[in-house]
Amino acid sequence: MNADGFVYVSLAQLMALQRQVRNLSFVARQPQGSILAGNHASRLRGRGLNFDELRRYQAGDDLRHLDWRASLRTGKPVVRTFTEERDRPALIVVDQRMSMFFGSARSFKSAVAAELGALAAWMVFGAGDRVGGLVFNDVRIDSVAPLRSRKRVEALCSRIAEQNGALAASNADGDGDNQLDKVLQQCLALAGHDHLICLVSDFAGAGPRTAQLLQQLSAHNDVVALQVYDPLALNVPSRGQLLVTQGQLQVALQVSRRQVRQPLGDFLGGRLQAVASLLRRSRVPLLAISTALPAADQLRSALGKRR
Repeated sequence: MNADGFVYVSLAQLMALQRQVRNLSFVARQPQGSILAGNHASRLRGRGLNFDELRRYQAGDDLRHLDWRASLRTGKPVVRTFTEERDRPALIVVDQRMSMFFGSARSFKSAVAAELGALAAWMVFGAGDRVGGLVFNDVRIDSVAPLRSRKRVEALCSRIAEQNGALAASNADGDGDNQLDKVLQQCLALAGHDHLICLVSDFAGAGPRTAQLLQQLSAHNDVVALQVYDPLALNVPSRGQLLVTQGQLQVALQVSRRQVRQPLGDFLGGRLQAVASLLRRSRVPLLAISTALPAADQLRSALGKRR
């Protein structure tokens, strides 16, 4: 295996991505135009607040924190004080199924997903939060419990690199069971509330059950989806042929023929639109990441610099 960063990644490459996440955050106040900006349902909440105590009002206190019942009862203004949670758990979910082992420009989707998973882990670690995650392929789900530790980031990146390195054109596809729904179900079991959940996938196989699970996850947690796509889905070439492989099977598609190119473009583009629609219904913010450009640059463009 040649860990060139375009088809396969190495643990060392994923660990080195720490320096590329400076000033990036999923939960900081986002610049105008960011997918996570604005006062709408998809705005990420950030860390929670824990009630601390009731005390007498002092000049400069936020009037929104006045406790009117206690103030009326005592006859003096009383405010509620809060302390911010020191850290929060995060689950970085990284897809390494065979549907991700594809690329027509620059990188394979699986390699981009691996980078995004590592970048997300370093962003969470840099914010002082606990890092954990789930890495899954067509038959296996590896779990890493959240902990605020550089070693835990390394453990997650190691699982990502291991599953990425196991991908090969000769591998069999899944057995038909929806592994995406299985991993979301496991997320529900692990994340009761107040987690940050970052999903990195092409969302192949997403359906009604997927939407239901996403709604359940986002009801009590902050969920953000990074959809990795290949530009071929948006612009099927009009000349030559495409060689498509699946295990030992190889098929040459004559895309110069309109009767081949048009249905292929409709199918690939339709899948992207279907996922975007599903995530909108689930009220989960979606960041679309192309395999044609560096992952870190696209993430920075989507999130903007923290203020």
